Amino acid sequence: MSTTTTVQVETPPAVESIELRHLGPGASTSRRISTESKEASHVEAASHVSDGHDGGEPPPGALAETERWNRPVKNIGRLAFAFVSFAIAGMNDAAVGALIPYLEEYYNLSYTVISLIFLTPFVGYSIAAFTNARIHVLLGQRGVAIMAPICHLITFAVLASHPPYPALVVCNAISGFGNGLTDACFCAWVGNMDKANTIQGFLHSCYSLGALFSPLIATSMVVKGGLPWYTFYYLMIGMSGLEFAGLVMVFWDKTGAVYREEHARENADDGTAGAGTREAMKSKVTWLCALFFFAYMGVEVGLGGWVVTFMLRVRHASAYASGISGSGFWAGMALGRAVLGFVTERFGERLCLSIYLGICLGLQLLFWLVPQFVVSAVAVAFLGFFLGPMFPGAVMVTAKLLPKRIHVSAIGFAMAMGGTGGTVFPFIIGAIASHKGVSVLQPIILALIAVIAAVWLSFPRIQKRD
Repeated sequence: MSTTTTVQVETPPAVESIELRHLGPGASTSRRISTESKEASHVEAASHVSDGHDGGEPPPGALAETERWNRPVKNIGRLAFAFVSFAIAGMNDAAVGALIPYLEEYYNLSYTVISLIFLTPFVGYSIAAFTNARIHVLLGQRGVAIMAPICHLITFAVLASHPPYPALVVCNAISGFGNGLTDACFCAWVGNMDKANTIQGFLHSCYSLGALFSPLIATSMVVKGGLPWYTFYYLMIGMSGLEFAGLVMVFWDKTGAVYREEHARENADDGTAGAGTREAMKSKVTWLCALFFFAYMGVEVGLGGWVVTFMLRVRHASAYASGISGSGFWAGMALGRAVLGFVTERFGERLCLSIYLGICLGLQLLFWLVPQFVVSAVAVAFLGFFLGPMFPGAVMVTAKLLPKRIHVSAIGFAMAMGGTGGTVFPFIIGAIASHKGVSVLQPIILALIAVIAAVWLSFPRIQKRD
């Protein structure tokens, strides 16, 4: 006699939802393995991620593949020309500081009036802050790739024609708009890549490399070659022409339609394909990041812009040695961003940036209190080294704390505020210096580093987000 036993196996009602897709050629279907569950927050669904061919559409709800510097293959060219664009921005920003003594003489103007050249890019950065998201939605990264280099070309072409001073001031506002577009576009894009901290470090080190070489080139042209100051901008026209051709070529397929498709799922709750500008402005993290960049760019551009004049007038160095010390600052920053990016990736932004800030406070005190040119030159180079990784580190923290759908808006707004700090504080230094002397640079920079440290410690701790 035998007994038959029936065993019923039930599927649990709530199992993590996982989607699979076939990655081979012609893939167009996906299979849902189990029912939906809120517990599956570690699986982030997204729409299309290019495999380098940009042909065909992936199935709805397919898993997003994290981009890398070399995947899709087109990212290699895109990153290369993004690096060129950042180098041009650095060349333009640093050249202004090196050329201040010659602009002052050429236009026969005071420090206060000459310092307007630092202030006006604020207008361009502000416009970029509130239009960046809409430009991405309508025109995609292709729109940024066209508009930003054109802004640079217009600026450098006018400056090369040694215009009246008001035209020079207006051109810097146009340049600020172009820089504001590329800052938000490329930083938000790189921020979502694999090993993003390291790549951000290299991206921003290219800015510093541009800022390193331009004072050397500009100073050599004027001091050694006896050329007028505006000759430097002939070189910049050629660089921005290369930037335009390269960016348009590699980002041509990144249209507004592609951007909207990539962000359709993320923006579904908003009811539009918008980029979340209002939502970004409501976040505490956005404002903390904006304040961080505001003070940080005040230090970077203020110190980098006025250190040549400071060494010339206060430390009584020669014109050439003063120019070299300015390049030392930017060389330290480029090296710091390239080298310390790996350290920050390994030990985390919160710990590393706190240590860097403590070191910067000590170096700034050394720069201020020891009135010797050699000590000042060494201190300012190391200041650049430890200041360098702070900007990309803060970008990464912001990207980790905020949803991806508002990265362009939040980072764009924060960088516009940073651009404001990079224009306001150099102007303030120049305005006060016209009455009190360039020695006011030191207490202002020290105070700003202290503000950066306070803001950094106010950032919330990074938690795993959906």
